[in-house]
Amino acid sequence: MISVKPLMIENHPFTAISVKLPKTNLLIVSNEIGYIMCGALDVDLLNDKLAERKIVAARAIGVKTIEQLLDAPLDKVTNEAENKGWYKGINAKEALLKIAE
Repeated sequence: MISVKPLMIENHPFTAISVKLPKTNLLIVSNEIGYIMCGALDVDLLNDKLAERKIVAARAIGVKTIEQLLDAPLDKVTNEAENKGWYKGINAKEALLKIAE
């Protein structure tokens, strides 16, 4: 099952996406600038092979719901996300607010 819902964080619009898969869930919160995802995100691929795309993204691990994702510290961030003020350990919600429109 796939769920796509609007999500407001301090009056800023984001999209929450949840994909239920066997024995796991894919979780994403995004806007037009970037996204935070569960541990399935391959940050090294984005930094190394897709660097020219300048993707603003990060992952949080050990989360099972969108709410847990928003409350989690980031485990790994892309180089471009660092340019937006994201870093390992920052709260996901705080990071998202740095790219809020």
